[in-house]
Amino acid sequence: MNTTRKIIVTTLAAAAITLGAAGPVLAYKGDCGPMGQGWNDGPKAERMKERMQARQDALHKNLQLTAAQEPAWKAFTEKTALKTDWQRPDPEAMAKLTAPERMEKMLEMSKQHQTLMTERLEAMKTFYAVLTPEQKKVFDEHHAGSRRGGQGKR
Repeated sequence: MNTTRKIIVTTLAAAAITLGAAGPVLAYKGDCGPMGQGWNDGPKAERMKERMQARQDALHKNLQLTAAQEPAWKAFTEKTALKTDWQRPDPEAMAKLTAPERMEKMLEMSKQHQTLMTERLEAMKTFYAVLTPEQKKVFDEHHAGSRRGGQGKR
C-alpha cells in the first residue's frame, strides 16, 4: 500500500512539473521568433550561401576542370544557385483559406519546387556529360548520400 501511494504521488508530481513547464509554451500564440524565419533572409541566408560556395569551390578544385569545361561549370553553378527570392506563405492568409484552398496552395508550391528541381537536374545532366570518367567519379562521390541538396555524408 505504501509503495503504491509513493508511485502515485511521484507520478502526479512529475505530471504537475511537466504541465507547469509546458503551460506557457502551449499558451504562446506569437510567432516563432528568429527560428521561425525562413533561411532566405538575413544572416542565415548569408551563412547558407557561404557554405554552398565553399562546397562548390571544393568540388571545382577536386574536379580539376579543363579550360574547355569551365563554361559548362559556370552554367551549372548559375542554374543550381540558391533561390532566395521565394517567400513562405503568410500564415494569417493561409488560416483564412478553406482546407481545399490551402491544399491547392500547397500543391501549387510543390509544383514550383518540382519545376525548380527539374531545371537543376537538366543543368546537372548537361554538366555531367562534359566530364571525364574520373571527374564523374569525383562528382558522384561529392553527391553520394545526399539527403538535402547534395550536402554529402555527415
